[in-house]
Amino acid sequence: MKFFTNKQAGVKVTPIFENEAYESKLLEYTKERELFSGKLNEVYANLPFNGEKEILLGLGKKEELVEDKVREVFFKLVKVLESNKELEVFVTLPKVESVSTEKLVNAAVEGALHATYKFDKYKSDRKESPEVTINLSTEENLENLEEVVNEARDIMSGVFFSRDLVNERAEYLYPETLANIASKELSALGVEVEVYDEKQCEELGLKGLLAVGRGSDRKPRFIVMKYLNNPEESEVVGLVGKGVTYDSGGYSIKPTANSMDIMHCDMGGAGTVIGTMKLVATRKLKTNVIAVVGACENMIAGGSYKPGDVISTLSGKTVEVLNTDAEGRITLADSVYYATEKLKVSKVIDLATLTGACLVALGEFYTGAVTNNQEFYNELSKAAKEAGERVWQMPADDSFRELNKSSIADVKNTGGRLGGTITAGLFIENFVANNVPWIHLDIAGTAYLSKAEKYLPKGATGVHVKTLYNLLNK
Repeated sequence: MKFFTNKQAGVKVTPIFENEAYESKLLEYTKERELFSGKLNEVYANLPFNGEKEILLGLGKKEELVEDKVREVFFKLVKVLESNKELEVFVTLPKVESVSTEKLVNAAVEGALHATYKFDKYKSDRKESPEVTINLSTEENLENLEEVVNEARDIMSGVFFSRDLVNERAEYLYPETLANIASKELSALGVEVEVYDEKQCEELGLKGLLAVGRGSDRKPRFIVMKYLNNPEESEVVGLVGKGVTYDSGGYSIKPTANSMDIMHCDMGGAGTVIGTMKLVATRKLKTNVIAVVGACENMIAGGSYKPGDVISTLSGKTVEVLNTDAEGRITLADSVYYATEKLKVSKVIDLATLTGACLVALGEFYTGAVTNNQEFYNELSKAAKEAGERVWQMPADDSFRELNKSSIADVKNTGGRLGGTITAGLFIENFVANNVPWIHLDIAGTAYLSKAEKYLPKGATGVHVKTLYNLLNK
């Protein structure tokens, strides 16, 4: 997709607010016939083959316009353009009180680009989509219009990179290849990438990660990515992504084939973290961030870890394994401890497709969150709202912590069915060193959708790449 600024070429697109007065013959015509009234996501395309062409774009009520609605509208516009084979338009974005002009432009570009994503590399009959050109201007003079457009393009490139990683099948994306991709893509942008193989993981003491990955022929990798671009600032933000590139459930095998065919997406947290690092480095943000991914496969073999085992972790704490399908929290235990104790990050966020319980509670619409620091969470919540990525904070108190206690080890890897999203998050809390401010994001429902939702596609979403970018771009 091409964007040009302050250029009038192609089909005219006229944004219309509901119940607002306009001097437009086309609008009068459509209103009289109840074809268009300016409601949100309404599109009326007047595209005669030999006459003046115009598209009316419904923005809904002016006072209710927010960024996420703009993304929806421009997603819809591009789909209409593609279906009508109209490949160039020009549009002037209005000035509104509810959204700054910069954010309006950003949201419009994001929404349009969302419409272009597809993962069809394995289709033999795949066809290239026609390239749409959008010529964009604004009612309010915006001197940095081109820069705002370019930033939105970079953001969506990071989101799409994350989606591609999570959509890739486990036959091709496994711990070693994930590490290779991260190293290749990020090193070229100035990120320092360190990859530890199985023997080096043993030397580091990553016993939890190694236990989960024991049953696979494809051995674990531990990936550390450092982007330190603000020497004047002592704060270093840690990002930790669950990197289980395939999850069979282990000996607590998943109940049906239908619950296993999408388990290549169980590294959704890793996809978000690596995508965020690429975006941050591309934009050359003045920030310090270190990302950690413990990558492994959870498979069944003679040497696999088993229900009833007691395993150790990097922190020295022991874990009673009651369910080998509650594996992600064990890998995160080592990764979070490494980030907070060995790398000494100032604060840490972990992201994981962790629990089915989160899907039950919040569907595929909200990410569940658990934290030990309300101020830090409030910062993230604001960044998520701006990104249009919904997060819901869960309660976290000692009643839930008690459920994780084991009679024979320090903790057990499941607190039971009740409150499962919370107890899973609080399991990870046990491995946050030095009382570092910490947020756990359970993206089990939001990282990979069973069907398309608004401008998000079926499959991988790249959720929270933009949330983290907003948080780091201060």
